[in-house]
Amino acid sequence: MRKWRPGRVEEYLLRRIEEDGAIQLTLLDPERVDLDFSEVAREAERGGTAAIMVGGSTLASQSELDEAVKAIKEAVKIPVILFPNNVSGVSRYADAIWFMSLLNSSNTYYLIDVQALTARMIKQYGIEPIPMGYIIVGEGGAAGYIGQARPIPYDHPEIAVGYSLAGELLGMRFIYLEAGSGAKRPVPPEMVSLVKRHLSIPLIVGGGIRDGASARRIAESGADIIVTGTLVEETDSVRERIAEIVSQISR
Repeated sequence: MRKWRPGRVEEYLLRRIEEDGAIQLTLLDPERVDLDFSEVAREAERGGTAAIMVGGSTLASQSELDEAVKAIKEAVKIPVILFPNNVSGVSRYADAIWFMSLLNSSNTYYLIDVQALTARMIKQYGIEPIPMGYIIVGEGGAAGYIGQARPIPYDHPEIAVGYSLAGELLGMRFIYLEAGSGAKRPVPPEMVSLVKRHLSIPLIVGGGIRDGASARRIAESGADIIVTGTLVEETDSVRERIAEIVSQISR
């Protein structure tokens, strides 16, 4: 039987977490055609982001996604990882894809059906899949609405523990707690801490993280990866804003 080992991008993420304590990833929405993707990605890389994620809660066209990924790939040396929300979220030009299941969706489409529809395509394109359990918490935002999730209330972190641990036991290699793009309030440190205490795999946290102070609190509570997206869409100082977060969460 062939021995499993992590792919190049996953190995890179694990190494960076080991070296830095916690890392930051920048999420870019391919629907934001008003953004200069190559320039934003370049500035994020200069600010210290570990990788660029490409995806969004709403639907971008295949051509928009491909063009965004190609522009980013040409601009940076760090990995470009797909963060898909549907079949159209797969681009042959990316380095890797979060092969994710929305664990608290009430619709099997987001639990397993869309994964079945894209699995052969991902293998055919040679994109590195990174299995991840995706869990919507708090407000949930557009991701929760589109994914027909039952968002886990912030005051019930024990429910988040159950879903997170179930994801790990099912074989997921990362767990992502998502508050939703532009959330008024990020995932509470208490929820992050309780979930992390029960996991032996990396924990990703995203949604509503707008500054170094909030990123630091979440990283100190146990998050291994901090994802920010709206932050870079709303500033002309991408490098400085990313550098602020990276400096606060690194060892």
